[in-house]
Amino acid sequence: MRAGRREWWGLAVLALPTLLLSLDMSVLHLAVPHLAADLRPSGTQLLWIIDVYGFMIAGFLVTMGTLGDRIGRRKLLVAGGAAFGAASVVAAFSTSPEALIAARAVLGIAGATLMPSTLALISNMFRDPRQRGTAIAVWMSCFMGGMVIGPVVGGVLLEHFRWGSVFLMAVPVMVLLLVVAPKLLPEYRDTAAGRLDPASVVLSLGAILPVVYALKETAKDGVSVLNAVVLAAGVAVGVVFVRRQRGLADPVLDLRLFRVRAFSAAVGVMLVGALTMGGVFLLVSQYLQLVAGLSAVRAGLWLVPQAGAVVVGSLIAPRLARRFRPEFVLGFGMLVAAGGIVLFTQANGDGGVAFVVAGMAIASFGMGPQGVLCTEMVVSSVPPRKAGAASAMSETSGEFGIAMGIAVFGSVGTAVYRDQVALPPEVPAETAALATDSMAGAVQAAGALPAPLAADVLATARDAFAAGLHTVAAVGASVVVVFAVVGMTALRRTRPADAAERVPAPSTS
Repeated sequence: MRAGRREWWGLAVLALPTLLLSLDMSVLHLAVPHLAADLRPSGTQLLWIIDVYGFMIAGFLVTMGTLGDRIGRRKLLVAGGAAFGAASVVAAFSTSPEALIAARAVLGIAGATLMPSTLALISNMFRDPRQRGTAIAVWMSCFMGGMVIGPVVGGVLLEHFRWGSVFLMAVPVMVLLLVVAPKLLPEYRDTAAGRLDPASVVLSLGAILPVVYALKETAKDGVSVLNAVVLAAGVAVGVVFVRRQRGLADPVLDLRLFRVRAFSAAVGVMLVGALTMGGVFLLVSQYLQLVAGLSAVRAGLWLVPQAGAVVVGSLIAPRLARRFRPEFVLGFGMLVAAGGIVLFTQANGDGGVAFVVAGMAIASFGMGPQGVLCTEMVVSSVPPRKAGAASAMSETSGEFGIAMGIAVFGSVGTAVYRDQVALPPEVPAETAALATDSMAGAVQAAGALPAPLAADVLATARDAFAAGLHTVAAVGASVVVVFAVVGMTALRRTRPADAAERVPAPSTS
């Protein structure tokens, strides 16, 4: 059962696209001013350029995870890699906003094929529990570290090359994947699975995409009737989707997976972890740039310690889990993360970058074991034939958690900001409305005011934003503490063994 040199080299091959996918999620934000000056997109087009990638990944993860189980995970990985590389070239040399939006959409769909395939193949290649834990830790370190160092890599590229360079870095990685994957990666598929149900695919997209869209729009613009209607429509389609899965012999989403206690508990803990860290990270990045006045590149450099901390936390998690019960390691790590989040309450409007940076590093270190151990529990608690679907569910929970965290904690922070900001009475009404709306609006409004008055506006806006950060940190830390206890309780006495008995094989009759 123990993996050899070939499997470890295969892990290195799988780590590269994983790192690249997470880089692609964060690197584009720095390129926005450059591509906006070149392509001149409208405000709506610019939003779609930024968001369509994440929408497509979230929408297609479940489908692609199940598809990989049916046609072969290596085959799907190679096909997705080829599509990702080709779409990256198209995106890099796009000459219109429409072309870039289309390329980003294809990148998202291709990314959805890569993410569950890499994790499912790891579960097939590393059958020994100790080796599998280490392999997942390496995989998770690449994914989480890539999201943090994305702004740094993007800043270096944009300093020397045009904006398309942030897409072209994917091409050599995908070429290497296409050449090496057939030699180092095994093929695996569920030979008993039936055909993919097209209606279920459509229903899954109709459920996931509206919900993610409504959550993200709520985070940007606040609660509105349109966002509520879109969210309700997505939930309604989701109900229809679930009902259909229950009646199919070969469903796209096998709901029997949730009968496995370790699987459902681990997915739930991952959802809460992504929700908290996604929402807190939103305000932290805004604090560094809007309150502390750092450029995007300098803010990214200040977050490099976070990348190192999450890598260390992820890599030591398997060793700690061999000495202590995994749920205790997970719970203790979450308590450490809560302590890091509490440090954000010490940052104020006129200083506190050190507290923010230290808090993010501690929180990321504490959340490292959570990501690794919950992912390992998910893939080891189901039989090998369901590894792709299980991997997709773990990653979908992360996508939903981040979207929900941004919407919920973003709304909380905005509400506190608007309640606390107190502008001087001599500020014109139109300018005051802009400054009261958000911290970014206050920075924009200050640019149109005389120097002394602008300084007063920025001072009160920074204090109000810091108050919002304090509230979000207090709520986030409390949520993490509660679910640290819940996770330890729910995962106690669970064992990955005998997974095949808990998730019956599909009927062949």
